[in-house]
Amino acid sequence: MIPNELKYTKDHEWIKVDGNTGIIGVTDYAQGELGDVVFVDIAEDLAEIKSGEAFGTIEAVKTVSDLYAPCDGKVIEVNTSLADDPQKINSDPYGEGWLIKIELTDTSQLDLLLDAEGYKAQIGE
Repeated sequence: MIPNELKYTKDHEWIKVDGNTGIIGVTDYAQGELGDVVFVDIAEDLAEIKSGEAFGTIEAVKTVSDLYAPCDGKVIEVNTSLADDPQKINSDPYGEGWLIKIELTDTSQLDLLLDAEGYKAQIGE
């Protein structure tokens, strides 16, 4: 399942844009490759993110992966519910499993991201 209304990074993050706000998470494909997510590490006091830079990590039973920012932004909210229930990323990666909400600081960066068709091509779907 790859929602058409989202934008995607080559590193398997997605962003849902609503006006000047973006919600960021990891794709269903990514959570499937990771397996059971056991821990998400994003600093609660994270103030901003920069396109292409790591803003946290996601840990599964067998591996730890960096989480990369799809664009620049000021962090509005971190999904703190993932501390108690990180498997929301496995069960609902495009809903309850979101990672952070940001205020976009450069919307032109969104044009550099993949659309759903481009992401499907990248993962061979």
